[in-house]
Amino acid sequence: MSTSLADHLRSLPDDSLAALLQLRPDLVVPVPADVDALAIRAQSRVSVSCALDELDQFTIQIMDAARLTRDRADGTTSADVVLAMATAGPRPPAPTAVRAAVDRLRARFLLYGPEDALRLVGGIDEISPYPAGLGRPAVELDPRTAALCADPAKLRRTLLSAPPSARAILDRLAAGPPVGSVPPGALQAPAIGADVDLPPDDTNGGASTGSPIRWLVDHRLLVRVAGGKGGTSGMVELPREIGLLLRRDTGPLGPLSSSPPPVAATPREPKAADSAGAGQTMEVVRHTEALLEQLAAEPAPVLRSGGIGVRDLRRLARATGLDESTAALLLEVAYAAGLTGEVELPGAAGRYGAEQQVLPTAGYEMWRAGSLAQRWEQLARAWLTMTRQVGLIGQRDDRDRPITVLSAEAERAGSPAARRAVLGVLADVEPATAPSADEVLALLDWRAPRRSRGREAAHREMLAEAATLGVTGLGALTSYGRLLVAETTAAEGRDVDDPLGLRADAEDAEAGTAIRALDTLLPAPVDHFLVQADLTVVVPGPPDPALAAELGILAEPESAGGASVHRVTPGSVRRALDAGYSADDLHELLRHRSRTPVPQGLTYLVDDVARKHGGLRIGSAGAYLRSDDEALLAEVLADRRVETLALRRLAPTVLVTPYQAGRLLSVLREAGYVPVAEDATGSAVLSRPKVRRAPARVSVATRTIDALATARLPLPRLLGVVEQIRRGDAAARAARRAPAVVRGTTPSGPVPVHSHGEALAVLAQAVRDKALVWVGYVDAHGATASRLVRPVSLGAGYLRAEDERTEMLHTFALHRITAAVLER
Repeated sequence: MSTSLADHLRSLPDDSLAALLQLRPDLVVPVPADVDALAIRAQSRVSVSCALDELDQFTIQIMDAARLTRDRADGTTSADVVLAMATAGPRPPAPTAVRAAVDRLRARFLLYGPEDALRLVGGIDEISPYPAGLGRPAVELDPRTAALCADPAKLRRTLLSAPPSARAILDRLAAGPPVGSVPPGALQAPAIGADVDLPPDDTNGGASTGSPIRWLVDHRLLVRVAGGKGGTSGMVELPREIGLLLRRDTGPLGPLSSSPPPVAATPREPKAADSAGAGQTMEVVRHTEALLEQLAAEPAPVLRSGGIGVRDLRRLARATGLDESTAALLLEVAYAAGLTGEVELPGAAGRYGAEQQVLPTAGYEMWRAGSLAQRWEQLARAWLTMTRQVGLIGQRDDRDRPITVLSAEAERAGSPAARRAVLGVLADVEPATAPSADEVLALLDWRAPRRSRGREAAHREMLAEAATLGVTGLGALTSYGRLLVAETTAAEGRDVDDPLGLRADAEDAEAGTAIRALDTLLPAPVDHFLVQADLTVVVPGPPDPALAAELGILAEPESAGGASVHRVTPGSVRRALDAGYSADDLHELLRHRSRTPVPQGLTYLVDDVARKHGGLRIGSAGAYLRSDDEALLAEVLADRRVETLALRRLAPTVLVTPYQAGRLLSVLREAGYVPVAEDATGSAVLSRPKVRRAPARVSVATRTIDALATARLPLPRLLGVVEQIRRGDAAARAARRAPAVVRGTTPSGPVPVHSHGEALAVLAQAVRDKALVWVGYVDAHGATASRLVRPVSLGAGYLRAEDERTEMLHTFALHRITAAVLER
């Protein structure tokens, strides 16, 4: 079969061969040496499995029809026979749909040959041993069962006499797959009708009701194919002929549907879905920033097995008001977007290596400076492309250990393709339509049944994640989410289509369409706030980055949402003064930002805290405390709340303590004083918070969307690959017709080798006559090779010759040449 497929491929024009490579890109990784190698690879189990993964359910059923209608003698079928079987059911598909499915199979060379003599590539029967869920023919299973199937009348009478419990088993196996396991002892238990006066049988369920499996095996309707003896479990198989007879109501291939299942959901108002999704994007950005701020304030240690521990996840979730699953999702997405990373603790190396902590990276500062739409787009794109299955977090691994956030156990290379498939279903339905989860799973199962099988739970999790991140709103894919999916899918082949980056500027201009669409839905950032008499600050919208930074220093957050509320407190004013603001700066900030008059109480608060601020100065003695106000120092020295500092007077204006300046500063502040640290020159030290950051990381959004998929090359590059395969094929044919003395062997044995002098004489003559010559040589790997060349020069220990087939100049070391024969 391999030779037949190779001959068929060899007869194709270059465009058709390039079209095959475009549909099955795995065939060119690496580039086959010749057409024979391409044919072998096209029939390999791995390549055929990849091709089957791309097919929808209807096309696979038509392929099963081709398998069931193969002639036993030569293994061929025809398009008309396949059409006849596909349309034999009570609700047959349209003949045009069947022929279109056959064409899809032929385009991928899962079927090849003329329409009246189609062949299936090898490897399909190994991958899927039961076509259309039917078993093997009876002649391959048991001769007595084959004799029963050869008598249609007797077979029908036997089926009609089957007890209800036995008939239920037959119907289940007829629907596919045709094999089933039986419990220990079931094949030795008495059959139904032979259980009179038998004692209870605990192995088969207690009461002696008889075994329907035993009845079916005894009446040759099932065939035992493995086990079932000596109290062991066994396997039984339903013969193909009986399965076809039981499918008389549905057709030999079972229920056929040439179109995907319909979606019953009615479309929603597009604006409502977009508004709901846009509101969720604001929450996602806010919660992510809150999580990362908590990580910056109290970094999470990395477990020795990798990832963040359960206790730290609960701490972060509790601090931000999120449930643990949402916190885990946002932490994974932030890590994938390059906003967090690991940093090693200095001097903390142990027997398991250096200890690490998870911290925001330097890229987090750049992310905070962007607009809401830009920040959300970076998170959403990272989610689309990250190879993490967040739904596994909290479950147990193979060693019964919990799977934690950022641990290696949650890594799944197929997750990006699964997300693209789920969102692709939502993108293909009518805009603003919200199909249910079951409808999405049904569509996925029809589109790619081999890929979706066993991944139902993961697909449901991805739908929930899309809703949490605001990619969907009210269950429907949002307009900006649709644009983001299209951009990400287009970016998959960007490097392949444009390896030199010539279209980079145009692609960058198109890449912001999702951001622009989301910007129109989000409220415009505000640069002002409203100060109220109770010292609360109301921000009537999302604050711009500059205002958010100022409020983070000047006020304490109280509530978030469309309009956030902050409160100015003595502690927050002191924090602003510590960061370098003066009282005049704070008054100016409030006047500039507030759209309402600044309350007098707030002005008094700022002035009062500023007046006390810096009245005390702290240095190191341990630490010293000085003040120009001797009465204030006397008050501190006599204050029982600071007795633990063991203060003593050095001078009328100086006190010292054996403790460090940090403790002195915190104890005095807890006692209600407002000290300021100073350096050795007496200048005040501004206590702007020191922010630790992990090393910068690259977002996973820069990688291809499917780590397991092979890149699809554009048509011009595929034509170049085809040309290379053709050259390799020509070289293989030329090598087969090389003289035996050049090849060094013949079918009958080794050939005497020319002397080195004779070879050099032939080459010198070929240089003079500019004649073609066969050159046998030993390559760098020690293997014998031959090539038909036209010598150009001979000297300095090398032969330089041109290969007219490839139009390349080759150089051969003379000591590696074993023979030379002129072409006749």
